[in-house]
Amino acid sequence: MHVIVGLGNPGPKYEGTRHNIGAAALKELAERYGMGWSNHKRSNCAIAQGRIANNPVLLARPRSMMNLSGQPLKTLMQFYKLSPAQLIVLFDDLELDFGDVRARSGGGDHGHKGLRSISQQLGTKEYHKVGIGIGRPPGRMDVASFVLKPFSKAEQASVPIVLADAADAAEALLHP
Repeated sequence: MHVIVGLGNPGPKYEGTRHNIGAAALKELAERYGMGWSNHKRSNCAIAQGRIANNPVLLARPRSMMNLSGQPLKTLMQFYKLSPAQLIVLFDDLELDFGDVRARSGGGDHGHKGLRSISQQLGTKEYHKVGIGIGRPPGRMDVASFVLKPFSKAEQASVPIVLADAADAAEALLHP
């Protein structure tokens, strides 16, 4: 089984923001395969279980703030006896232009505090990542302010396509 995690901050205040595009891509996967959500109380994650292309999967969304995603995820993975090699993380990537999607295995966190939390808790950076490009802040805008802003009207029209591309990238990692 693989666990696919979508990073984001909890609550309606953060829905539709750049920082939550990983969680939105996870929701796209759940809807695509008709998976319903439940609460995994021990780990403080919302989870959905099912199959994607004959592969058993566990979709998970930590209910903690993104920068603290590592502990809930570690607890969930220990509960299901999963290794980091079975982990796929969907996250917002400042290093990619808006709309670009890139899957990779291992490597650093590129300053992403959610990935850093996961790597610290798991004791490794060797897991799969799907970066979803959100672009760089314009001018001298603070990065934290930028990622917590909603997408522009022009970008919003493309968001469903970007989410589908990110879901496709996660699926591709299930059968290398």
